[in-house]
Amino acid sequence: MSQESEWLKVESLDLEAQGVAHNAEGKVVFIDGALPGEIVQASIARRKNNWEQGTLTSIRKESSQRVTPGCPHFGLHAGACGGCKMQHLHAGAQVAVKQRVLEDNLWHLGKVKPEVLLRPIEGPTWGYRYRARFSVRYVAKKGVVLIGFHERKSRYVADMQVCKVVPPVVGNMLMPLRALIAAMAERDRLPQIELAMGDEVIALVLRHLEPLPAGDLQLLRDFAARHGVQWWLQPKGPDTVHLLDAGGPELAYSLPEFGIRMPFRPTDFTQVNPHINAALVGRALRLLGVQPQERVIDWFCGLGNFTLPLATQAREVLGIEGSEALVQRSRENARVNGLAHKTSFVARNLFEMTPAQLALDGSAERWLIDPPREGAFALAKALADAVQDPSQAPGWTPPQRMVYVSCNPATLARDAGLLVNLAGYRCTAASAVNMFPHTAHVESIAVFERP
Repeated sequence: MSQESEWLKVESLDLEAQGVAHNAEGKVVFIDGALPGEIVQASIARRKNNWEQGTLTSIRKESSQRVTPGCPHFGLHAGACGGCKMQHLHAGAQVAVKQRVLEDNLWHLGKVKPEVLLRPIEGPTWGYRYRARFSVRYVAKKGVVLIGFHERKSRYVADMQVCKVVPPVVGNMLMPLRALIAAMAERDRLPQIELAMGDEVIALVLRHLEPLPAGDLQLLRDFAARHGVQWWLQPKGPDTVHLLDAGGPELAYSLPEFGIRMPFRPTDFTQVNPHINAALVGRALRLLGVQPQERVIDWFCGLGNFTLPLATQAREVLGIEGSEALVQRSRENARVNGLAHKTSFVARNLFEMTPAQLALDGSAERWLIDPPREGAFALAKALADAVQDPSQAPGWTPPQRMVYVSCNPATLARDAGLLVNLAGYRCTAASAVNMFPHTAHVESIAVFERP
């Protein structure tokens, strides 16, 4: 059992950005706020048979990679914002940690070692976040409104005056937003404001539990005119989201390398970091190496983030998603970009794939796979089964090359194990993608080829 006065040497960071050490008894100790290479003391809050968890209290030897956090609301103290966990670590070192997390997961969970480790994809470390979900709370006893992320390890809303990871125009809007909500009659029935930024539009989605009176609507209109934002209202679920007032520019982002413009609704899933997304799409397509005569399948295609750029290079692209409504949106985006003749879209349950379904979708020389955090286990297993027993997918041939874009290194590693160890692919390259600087979130990309 760790004593409060025991000095601990931090060996690494875990997936929650906690320092990992061992105490005198050999027990693992997770230390919030500690960095690899440091010698520290910690206040232990939880003790289990095999591990302990605590918070940094003193540093005897400081890491050369420790930096002063860029946001005044970051810290280990009560009330600190929990939106970021790694601001105390140099941005370059954060990327190195994420690359190591990817390598470790691929090997320990999938028994896969990439032949080449590509340079991680990096971009701006501040003002990068074009999507965010801010909680709203009216504190009646204090007569104040709080708008921001939750406090560290708490359900309470942090008392934030600025936010450094969203663009400055939004980060500096928190206090005016607090004043706006405080002035509204329904201020205690407004639990959330969601941010969605496009190339030309700042959209704010206000969740309201009761219909808004005319006075509140006018306050929103006045704020929109003063700050150059669009208000969208959400009375119930995401499907109820609608513009407060019609007109104005369309919410959209662009992929200039491919001449693509992607309209979207503020509650649609789009990547939070447009700078990294553009770089990621470019690298994915270069790694895939599509030839003009080839057919490509884009699994988990979403709104067409990869499908439409692929259609500028391939003979034909099939985009597959789990929702018919999303597929309809993808078709519309293909039409807007003049690519309807080279694309087709279908909806199906991608978590219940079989070799027979692969045969029905047809052979393709190349696949792009971009699943949610759950990964693409059913798809990878169906592919492995079809390769091991071709009679399960008559007339079908597996893709020569696949690029897998992942937001969860553990499920990527699991699926990579199937692709390499059962389906016979080589993992020719992989790299981390720093989509969320200052957080412990690890995005990555991996390439698989048939011998």
